[in-house]
Amino acid sequence: MTTATEVSWLSVGLDEVPQGDSWVDEQLARRLARMSYAKRYSETRMARWTAKRAIAMALGMTVDSPTLQSIVVGNAMDGAPEAYVNGEPIDAVIAMTDRADWAVCALIHGNTRVGCDLELVEPRSPAFVADYLTAAEQDIVARSTEPAVTTNTIWSAKESALKVLRTGLRQDTRTVEVSLSGVGTPEWQPLEVRENTGRVFPGWWIRYGDFVLTCTAASPTVVPVSLEVPPALATAIPSHRWMDEMRARSDQPSSRSGSGA
Repeated sequence: MTTATEVSWLSVGLDEVPQGDSWVDEQLARRLARMSYAKRYSETRMARWTAKRAIAMALGMTVDSPTLQSIVVGNAMDGAPEAYVNGEPIDAVIAMTDRADWAVCALIHGNTRVGCDLELVEPRSPAFVADYLTAAEQDIVARSTEPAVTTNTIWSAKESALKVLRTGLRQDTRTVEVSLSGVGTPEWQPLEVRENTGRVFPGWWIRYGDFVLTCTAASPTVVPVSLEVPPALATAIPSHRWMDEMRARSDQPSSRSGSGA
């Protein structure tokens, strides 16, 4: 009998990310310095702040700037996130996701692979459903009383499972098929993602307002547990701050003189 493990998770909104860099490690500082695209810069800071806090909380560490600076979240050769504390790998596997100025980090102690994905509950076109969902999944959407919730939950679960596989969207999304239950309920509900090789990735999903969150793993897990109660995601409002900042900058008059001097 397989013993179910526990997934810990933390959600953070962009407003919670400090403006200063006292928590930023040298590796992250170098990465941020190379970024010129506002959206990517903002998302990277938010995702790393969330992951660092989640790791510190899950490992029972003090959540302060020196501690967070000692935590480095990098990427393996295949792109999967890896975390280190004072240069030593942590005894846990993490997964990261962000959407609409909100980020989530999920963590499992030990070496069990985990994936998570955060999506907005928004309309998806018939072309999207046809291109990225299997025939069985398309049938689930067609029969759903809440097609937007169902479509985005299926898509989110696929992304979560592909993170467990450490392939991401390099792998055809139709090679994994989602089955789920509980659409319309406010609690965590079980789901299952089956790869066409026969491997099965059990998981969970929940809706918080305009967001849907999924977590999957390489083996069974108990209901995911938020490191903060209640989770910030429970009252989250999606936004796209980087777009507002870009508009604000474009509305400012140019500092260059038109005299040609």
